[in-house]
Amino acid sequence: MGKTQDLIDDAISLPIEERALLVDSLLRSMNPSNEENDQKWASEAKSRLEELRSGKVKSISGEEIFRKIWKRFEK
Repeated sequence: MGKTQDLIDDAISLPIEERALLVDSLLRSMNPSNEENDQKWASEAKSRLEELRSGKVKSISGEEIFRKIWKRFEK
């Protein structure tokens, strides 16, 4: 496990952007992308962005979402 821990320690010391790239690369290696699904997700993302820009839908901040989630668990 020493070698794995060394890799983890090295990864943690990287700048955030490089850590994000590393995580993305590792996740992709475990779950290879599917071009058809990627295209569908890209199309969905564009559609949602158009809805936001046109005012058809209103965005909600991440803080608001988490506040609502935590409130549900307080009951």
